[in-house]
Amino acid sequence: MNIASEKGKANRLIHESSPYLLQHAYNPVDWFPWGQEAIDRAKREDKLLLISIGYSACHWCHVMEHESFEDSLTAEMMNEKFICIKVDREERPDIDQLYMTAVHLMGGRGGWPLNCFALPDGRPVYGGTYFPKAQWQKVLHQVNDLYAESRTEVLDYASRLSSGIQQTELFKIKVDPNKLTKDDLKICMDHWLEILDDEEGGPNKAPKFPLPNNYDYLLRYGFIAQDNRILKHVELTLDKMAAGGIYDQVGGGFSRYSTDVWWKVPHFEKMLYDNGQLLSLYANGFHGFGKQRYREICKETAHFVQRELLSPEGGFYAALDADSEGVEGKFYVWNLDEFKIQLTDEEFKLLERSYFIDDRGFWEHGNYILMRRNFDETTEELNHLNKKLLELRSERIRPGLDDKILLSWNAMMLKGLADAYRVFGDDFYLELALQNLAFIEKEMVLPNGELWHSWKNGIGKIDGFLEDYVWFIEAYIALYSSTWNEMYLFKAKKLLEITLEIFPEAGSGLLYYTSERHGEWVARQMETSDNVIPASNSMLANIFRKLGIYFGKADWISRSEEMLRTVKNELIGYGPGYSNWLNLAMNDLFLSYELVVTGKDAKMQTKKLLEKFYPQVLFAVAENESGLPICEGRNLNGETFFYICKESACERPMHGVEEIKNKLSSEIENTRI
Repeated sequence: MNIASEKGKANRLIHESSPYLLQHAYNPVDWFPWGQEAIDRAKREDKLLLISIGYSACHWCHVMEHESFEDSLTAEMMNEKFICIKVDREERPDIDQLYMTAVHLMGGRGGWPLNCFALPDGRPVYGGTYFPKAQWQKVLHQVNDLYAESRTEVLDYASRLSSGIQQTELFKIKVDPNKLTKDDLKICMDHWLEILDDEEGGPNKAPKFPLPNNYDYLLRYGFIAQDNRILKHVELTLDKMAAGGIYDQVGGGFSRYSTDVWWKVPHFEKMLYDNGQLLSLYANGFHGFGKQRYREICKETAHFVQRELLSPEGGFYAALDADSEGVEGKFYVWNLDEFKIQLTDEEFKLLERSYFIDDRGFWEHGNYILMRRNFDETTEELNHLNKKLLELRSERIRPGLDDKILLSWNAMMLKGLADAYRVFGDDFYLELALQNLAFIEKEMVLPNGELWHSWKNGIGKIDGFLEDYVWFIEAYIALYSSTWNEMYLFKAKKLLEITLEIFPEAGSGLLYYTSERHGEWVARQMETSDNVIPASNSMLANIFRKLGIYFGKADWISRSEEMLRTVKNELIGYGPGYSNWLNLAMNDLFLSYELVVTGKDAKMQTKKLLEKFYPQVLFAVAENESGLPICEGRNLNGETFFYICKESACERPMHGVEEIKNKLSSEIENTRI
């Protein structure tokens, strides 16, 4: 019997490419993909839209599908009363943002699956996340009855809620006329310290998400401000995450988050965007702290991505599911019988010395999650054991793979690989990065320079969002900073100019998340607060500053400063939600510098200089005549010179790495808190 006949009749989702939508293609629910067909049908039949949003690696999305969307009675109720739309939040983050904002304004908690009821014109009226089947059936009846019996009240509520969404966006562009001060950053940090866990790392609550940009900022802040408590907290957090169950000790790579305060039990899905950003963080952590285990974490994570997420064309797939065989985490956990049957006595003793094969490592149903006992660098014996465990694990039924390729997430991994190459100098990282870059430029960049958001099976789809543009620009800048090839900066500049052409201005330098081609649905969204992925506008503001310096564009630098002032008050009150903006603020408050290195040995001399961590220095390096304004006129007779610059004013050129190291140390010391 073929799959279709086993599962029954396919719905419209069978024609989609998203793995998440295809998961629902044989549901008895009469699903529509997002699009005009569903909208027109809802208007014609005068039915509410039921918009259900999730993603393929989402455990609770699978649970609700099994309980409700695969249930014929529940599906019949949904089909009779509503026009049902399934949305992959990773393909349509704009739609997800809109209805997530609506649910928050209703007083609900965010998360996935996200289920929102809306008028035929898209204005939301009710929503929530996961509903057990009995509760879901009750909600279906109540919402339908409310629309039938209290139409005026529903329309009025939808209008007020939509107005609230629009006001939320307007609130984001209020500009404080005053710049941030060091006192502001100190107040922000004092608030932040109250919610840190200085025993297990991360925040002092569960679940714990590895928020890479938070720790990138805290790392910079700790070094620049010489704040030992912050530095100890960052180091502790990196250690605990890398030793915990959230890190795949056998295969490399990080899971989405830890459900407990010990980084022990992960939500087992593995996302490309987490691992790309964490690759950058651990590379910077090695640069700052010098721990060999951080070097190993970077290599293991990159090998995991190459082994399990790299497409034949050179793109990186989106995610691995949390579940296999319908059980969360089954692929990753171990029981004692497996260990004792498969391992020699010596290997089992090594296992017990290296991992918590005891109450601390025990999870449930006789299974253990591997957690490192210590954070020493890995021995050859342990490497051999881990390799054997990986081979044994590879015989299991694998979690589902979300094989769509998203540009922004690929750019995050591309940046992570470039950062790792900059720090470690290992060609493995650069070769993988350039393979990915070649794929993106061939398959996801249109002839006019604009971008696709998603790609699968040789087809690009969905116009790129602001997130796609800014992350690709940032990846180009990272490639420049690891290779000193100016071509990447010129590509970044061109892409920024295209970005400014196609994304509408929201006010005060901010841009909307969507272009005109995405249409305006209830309210056009923008991103200002940083989350697991930094906000597209905070990314843009940092880009304006960096490219403004490289290309001598004072208007871009000024725009960056204006954008920062839009989030000043929110930033002071809650730093973890604005850490990428804080990275930008640090540049002015602690006298960041540009260091221009020119001459025939410029790259080699810079490599020696970068043996030390300089978190407040922007480097520009040119061995020959340069097309970058920041380097113009500074290549004198091929000799290697170092220029310390601030706001386009440069001090006298200096010779020799030691001289410039001493000078930088002296300059930076004078800018401490």
